[in-house]
Amino acid sequence: MSAVAAAAAPRRTALASFTGAGHLIRFMLRRDRIRIAVWTVLIALLYLGSLAPGGEYSVLDDDPEARAGRAATLSSPAMIAMGGPGYGLDDYRRGPAAANELILWVTIALAAMTILQVVRHTRSEEESGRSELMRAGVLGRHAPLAAVIVQVLLTNLIVAVGSTLALAGVGLDPVESAIMAFGIALGALVYGAVALVTSQLSESSGGALGMAFGVLGVTYVARVIGDIQEPHGSALSWLSPIAWVHQTRVFVDTRLWPLGIAVVVAFALLVLAAVLASHRDFGAGMVKVRSGRADASPLLSGPVALAWVRQRTALLWTALGLSAMWFATGTILTEVPNMLEAVGDNPLYDQLLEGSGDEMVRIFAAFIAAYSAFGAGAYAIVMMLRAKAEEDATRAALVLAKPVARLRWLLSGALVAAVGSLVVLFAGIWAMALGGYAAGLDSIGFGDFTGLALAYTPAVLVVLAFTLAVYAWAPRASGLAWALFGWMFLVLMFADMLDLPDWLRGLSPYWWVENTLSDPMPVSHTLGLLGVAVALVLVALVGFRRRDVHG
Repeated sequence: MSAVAAAAAPRRTALASFTGAGHLIRFMLRRDRIRIAVWTVLIALLYLGSLAPGGEYSVLDDDPEARAGRAATLSSPAMIAMGGPGYGLDDYRRGPAAANELILWVTIALAAMTILQVVRHTRSEEESGRSELMRAGVLGRHAPLAAVIVQVLLTNLIVAVGSTLALAGVGLDPVESAIMAFGIALGALVYGAVALVTSQLSESSGGALGMAFGVLGVTYVARVIGDIQEPHGSALSWLSPIAWVHQTRVFVDTRLWPLGIAVVVAFALLVLAAVLASHRDFGAGMVKVRSGRADASPLLSGPVALAWVRQRTALLWTALGLSAMWFATGTILTEVPNMLEAVGDNPLYDQLLEGSGDEMVRIFAAFIAAYSAFGAGAYAIVMMLRAKAEEDATRAALVLAKPVARLRWLLSGALVAAVGSLVVLFAGIWAMALGGYAAGLDSIGFGDFTGLALAYTPAVLVVLAFTLAVYAWAPRASGLAWALFGWMFLVLMFADMLDLPDWLRGLSPYWWVENTLSDPMPVSHTLGLLGVAVALVLVALVGFRRRDVHG
């Protein structure tokens, strides 16, 4: 009897370290249920909008000339960088087009979502002190780590199922659709495992995010260089999880073994994260933080300087990363007329790009600039919601305990976030311009690109002001800022397909921005957007004065 008890004791001890994991999983899924639903719907809509009748790729199945023309444009280095290695170009129908041109961007988007989820539920929870409170209850040592792993697996599974249904729903082979969707989910899972490791290395959420997104950027560049070096990828390509998904050659010559690499690497990274978590102190990182100055710099004499210190690293890496991407995008501007000639019968392009020659380039450049503005809008939301994180972690209460007015503290963070957002906006559009000039673009001046960035400035400020107002009045409803962001994306991509009325489109601040590369921005639109931004800021000030700040 004693021998049986002795044998059972280690098993009970091992299981005890995962006590409470099930409750944590349900809690995490409940917290993220809206985010998961939004991401699933948006990715499914992307597939439906691109592949359904009237979508970008629908013409390829019926028009041999369109297939040949588009395949020819995708053989250039610029298009390889923006898409994939180019499988199936000899018979470039919807399936190969979706795999070659959508895998990259959906993988990056899903990887970003996964990284944010992992850091949010690990390092951010430790940094805020909430994880310590939970550990004070009946919670095993490894329960939080196990819960995050399961939650990320379930999230990517849900998105993969939704994507499979969307791809199969537009008439693509269901099995091939599942391979593509689940392959993308596996690629994103690798980056989630990377974030789990960086959450053990860094003792700050910003550091963990920076390192994880740095890995994403480096592997993206490795994929680009490798695919350009040799047809269908060189050895360098295989250093990137994105390339592993491309190498399944789905819809062309499907093979599953590249996804085995993703499974092995993800499992190895998860094991590494578990080992690191077992060998570090709670709240600390494996990488030691450099000691700071004994006394604060005179520059840190106010809340504006404090907000700048908190946001400057994120601004640096966001501006550099997005600028690199938009620079690469700018290099294809000179190829736009050829690209449109290849898909000239596509109704989507008839509506999007009217005219010919230089006018095509101007309209396409403005369309890409809208994406750059979306990056600035996302940055504005993230940085503005840092005020909520500061309040939840009680650091805001500590600052307000000093002779600092609460409205001054709030506006200081908003000011730095606004400046950072505009830096991201202008850096992205200017980088696209430089990419175009590097490829020989001479029909659009630098001042024209600057004018386009100025046109988007009021709209970006509206997004930031809306986030500020929601936080000021109801911090728990801050997710509404992301709801607005999702609606803006829906209007940009699918407003015509869904035949949305103008009053619904007008709920998106970006809908009011004109293409200043072709037509001047109406003064009424500029003043209207600025007026909305100012009004939202005033509403935010009233709301923040009326409520308590958590301390």
